Amino acid sequence: MKAVRIHQFGGPEVLVYEDVFDPQPRKDQVLVRVKACSLNHLDLWVRKGLPGVKLPHILGSDIAGEIAEVGEYVTGFTFGQRVLIAPMHFCGHCVSCLAGLQNHCREFTVLGNAVDGGNCELIAVPAASVIPIPDTLDFNQAASVPLVFVTAWHMLVGLAGVRPGQTVLVLGASSGVGIAAIQIAKLFHCRVITTAGDESKLEKGRALGADYGINHYKQKISEEVRKITNKEGVDIVVEHVGAATWDESLRSLKSGGQLVTCGATTGNNVTLDLRHLFARQLTLRGSYMGTMSELQEVLGHVFAGRMRPIVDRTFPLIEIRAAHEYLEKSQMFGKIVLNP
Repeated sequence: MKAVRIHQFGGPEVLVYEDVFDPQPRKDQVLVRVKACSLNHLDLWVRKGLPGVKLPHILGSDIAGEIAEVGEYVTGFTFGQRVLIAPMHFCGHCVSCLAGLQNHCREFTVLGNAVDGGNCELIAVPAASVIPIPDTLDFNQAASVPLVFVTAWHMLVGLAGVRPGQTVLVLGASSGVGIAAIQIAKLFHCRVITTAGDESKLEKGRALGADYGINHYKQKISEEVRKITNKEGVDIVVEHVGAATWDESLRSLKSGGQLVTCGATTGNNVTLDLRHLFARQLTLRGSYMGTMSELQEVLGHVFAGRMRPIVDRTFPLIEIRAAHEYLEKSQMFGKIVLNP
């Protein structure tokens, strides 16, 4: 089969489109013919070099395609069935996995990180990771859902316990997590404030349901939040930008508010005044992906049409270098998808 692998860490030039052996699925696995695989910032970080990545390596976390082969021990799937793949790897038998907390498993990782991903024509995965998709979603849309929607759902619902009537600040309206978080917060009838670097992205954020938009290049986020909330602040901040927005995110919280973070796109070193933390009784939560039950829960809303993925642009797999360069420019609104 054709695949894109990295044999060394570096820029887009290390992405090599080449022939590799077809994967041989175990008897408890399903072989999926990849039709679409969306990009995430994780692809950039792995490509540049992360601990635990063994070379050569195949990137790609979010995969949709068709069943090409079903293992002898697997039931419930048919040849040619349209599916997506849960973007996570876990052992399945530890205490955390048996409790349904797969993202606490010591072996937990994201596809395309410590294990090979979907920038290829065929991938073998455990049957438990394979989820049928409805005809209402095409492959590009389906591949734009799993990682960012389960991440945003775990942040807002699983950790922050979002409730109707709350005010939620979502950083980065144009990002995958931002697009998902806006829609999840509106699903819970919250007031949503979002941020972006230009008016066109803010307008698209409003079209998804955001009530207010802040241009973070022209306006100070915390000052605008105070104006919008009559100096009260927000109940929840969905933070994944990192160093560039950390201080403004903290200042935007009301007393007793929660900041949930899942990323550090602009840098991972931040400062914290502990007096500010305890005097205002703030809660800081770290979030990493989500569980299989949370993925199934949020997919139910997407499959029913209550939320929708946004595809910005597609590239043939052979043009993956151009796709990575486009992602690094951060000009997109929605997901960038590769098609083998």
